[in-house]
Amino acid sequence: MYLVLTALLALNVSNEILHAFKVINESISKSNKSIEDKNAVLYQQIAENEKAAGQYDKVHPFKMKADAVKAASDSMIAYLKQWNDRIVNESGGKDQNGEIKREDNIDATTLLLVERKGGDTLKAKIQQMRNRLLSLLTDEDAKIIGPQMPLKVEEPKKSDNNPTADWKVMYFHNMPTMAAVTLFSKFQNDVRNSEALVVNALFNEAHQTELKFDALKAVAIPTTTYALEGQKIEGSILMAAYNKNLNPTVSSSEGHVTKTENGVASWETQAHGIGLKTVKGTVSLVTPSGTKTEPFEFTYMVGSTGASMQLDKMNVFYIGVPNPVTVSAAGYSLEDVYLNIPGATITAGTEKGKYNIVVNTPGEITAGIMAKDKSAGGAKQVGAMKVRVKFIPDPEAQLGGKNSGCLPSNIFKVQSGIIAALKNFEFDARFVVTSFSFSMLPKHAELIGPLNVNGARFEGNAEVVRAMGRAKPGDKVFIEDIKAKGPDGRTRSLNSITLSICQ
Repeated sequence: MYLVLTALLALNVSNEILHAFKVINESISKSNKSIEDKNAVLYQQIAENEKAAGQYDKVHPFKMKADAVKAASDSMIAYLKQWNDRIVNESGGKDQNGEIKREDNIDATTLLLVERKGGDTLKAKIQQMRNRLLSLLTDEDAKIIGPQMPLKVEEPKKSDNNPTADWKVMYFHNMPTMAAVTLFSKFQNDVRNSEALVVNALFNEAHQTELKFDALKAVAIPTTTYALEGQKIEGSILMAAYNKNLNPTVSSSEGHVTKTENGVASWETQAHGIGLKTVKGTVSLVTPSGTKTEPFEFTYMVGSTGASMQLDKMNVFYIGVPNPVTVSAAGYSLEDVYLNIPGATITAGTEKGKYNIVVNTPGEITAGIMAKDKSAGGAKQVGAMKVRVKFIPDPEAQLGGKNSGCLPSNIFKVQSGIIAALKNFEFDARFVVTSFSFSMLPKHAELIGPLNVNGARFEGNAEVVRAMGRAKPGDKVFIEDIKAKGPDGRTRSLNSITLSICQ
């Protein structure tokens, strides 16, 4: 059973994707515990058979090999856990609740496994473990079990992002901590499933001359427990004490058997629908004492490509300003991921995976997350996100930093015009006042105005400038019908300004 998990993500990793990896990791961990329990039962059976009367000479050589398999497997599991702990500690460790503090940290795996070349050591260790397990089998069994064994090193192909086809770069460059933890759980899963295949073969070799069909156990071993949607799911289904000369008949709730030979039925299906899948069925075997039928069951997880788009400033797109976003997709390099948004202008940012989006129509738009994929004919959509589009909020008209209250006469007289200020808005969006009306009520005289002004400055109307020059404490100023134009090209009507001139 092998796990296809070439994640992955870089830079801003969404909480949803990190949570998905956490769920997958928990599922794999449960699977590992289940396989350990099944293996323990088989080891116990071999030990008991060795002690049975007249069985020692026949079973003992296989018991020794089984002990070697267990020792090697336990050692490899411990080695993988050490790597897991090192990555977690390098990323910032765990909090008081035992949760990883920096699940989205991408520096730890890159430093430990790529830059310091720990991935080369890990790769060699995996290959050594595989070779060790196969060496404990007969040549005939090794030829059969070798292709089924999930613990193996699959060399990557050369690409623009990995020109030397470096295994450690493919698996660990810019991998988030949570994804690395999941991947090491996957490696442990590969070890336990490979251990199960070898120990089961040793058990059968020890008893191949006296198969007993009165206590049969159906075994289903999927070669994939996690896959991206559209990828192939394969598995092996057999009797625990099978006879190589007796081929079983298999029925299953999904998928189909591709071939049956040497007592083993090869099964496959196509991954579809996101989530945990359960496959059930039966295995029937014709024996001298009649047909024996046993049920089987196993599970596998179907995941998504994990594509995401992160809005870097606000949770909406604003009309008239560049809206920065960050995109990524599991299994694709940042250079191969881009956006397709009908009706929007998209420009690349200063960093990989960064883009600026300019929109012009309010409502809702759908941003398609695209990835270059040769197998899909050039490119395919790997995700989508709906985003609301809104106008920039109205600014506040101010004079001397105020729109009401008291303004000292010396400060009032040096003001050159009205400003439109945006409060608590992260974008660099400027509004320009285009017109307003000015009125002033002297404390002991008649109302002056209203006087119309074009533009933002008082000098646009000489009468306004003269009135301001005569302003004294106790006078009141009214600025109304204020118009301003923003970066979206719309003219807005802003709030009025009412001030009292004070000392």
